[in-house]
Amino acid sequence: MQEQVSANQKTNKASVQSNIEKIISLEKQSLQNLSPVEKLANTVTAFAGSTPCILLHIIWFGGWIVVNTHMIPGITPFDPFPFSFLTLVVSLEAIFLTLLVLMSQNRMTKEADKRAQLTLQIDMLDEQETTAILRMVQKIGQHLGLEEEMKDLTADLTEATDIDSIAKKIDEAQL
Repeated sequence: MQEQVSANQKTNKASVQSNIEKIISLEKQSLQNLSPVEKLANTVTAFAGSTPCILLHIIWFGGWIVVNTHMIPGITPFDPFPFSFLTLVVSLEAIFLTLLVLMSQNRMTKEADKRAQLTLQIDMLDEQETTAILRMVQKIGQHLGLEEEMKDLTADLTEATDIDSIAKKIDEAQL
């Protein structure tokens, strides 16, 4: 018994490792299929959400204000208060950053939708396989003369799940 448990644990660990490798492979394949613009959008949005980016902006804005408020002798201000050129530059940065973030989010939404469909397919196959297993268990129970004990346990579970009616009920409940 101890040996069987140990063998099952090894099999489970191998299955987990295999699943991890498949997931990593799918992720790598997804990243390789990105266009150059999508790669740029991911890089920019990753940097924009980082601490170095915040520090860079603090230094940039602080330096701009210091230079353009006559705080450094010998440097002529090029964008005096109210810093109209800085406003233009920051506005353009915000526009492009927003577009790149939206682009990244759209790509991530497509990937999430693809994963959700894959999960749904696997869940539907799992449900069909589980129903088939329950039918086999029910037949084994009948063969062993356990119809009465099995009746309550398997009656509803051995019927195929009507996905369309469940989806319709979900739609009705959301209205």
